[in-house]
Amino acid sequence: MSRSLRTALLAGLLAGLLAGSAPALAAAPLELRPTPEIDLPFGDDIGFPAGPGSDVIASNCTACHSADHTLNQPALSREEWHAVVDKMITAYKAPITPEDARVIVDYLARVKGEP
Repeated sequence: MSRSLRTALLAGLLAGLLAGSAPALAAAPLELRPTPEIDLPFGDDIGFPAGPGSDVIASNCTACHSADHTLNQPALSREEWHAVVDKMITAYKAPITPEDARVIVDYLARVKGEP
């Protein structure tokens, strides 16, 4: 326990004693409750729609993202997709070759490009 935490606890205890209302030193007994049941959505994992470049985006991008995560991004222009892919390579060190980056940008511009 740190010195500042110990000092704060002692100060609180002393203040309670001086005020005539010392805090209870014993905690209430632990009450065990049953674990709640939670239904999670299961089903087929969404993949990238088939087409030119779908294999390249799947093999490069799903190492960090689900296809669903990528497909739920807003529609962007080719230039914006290029900036996103470039950021993945430069900022997050995604091991994407320049050729694969071009294929990924082409795929995203076609599948998730601005209308």
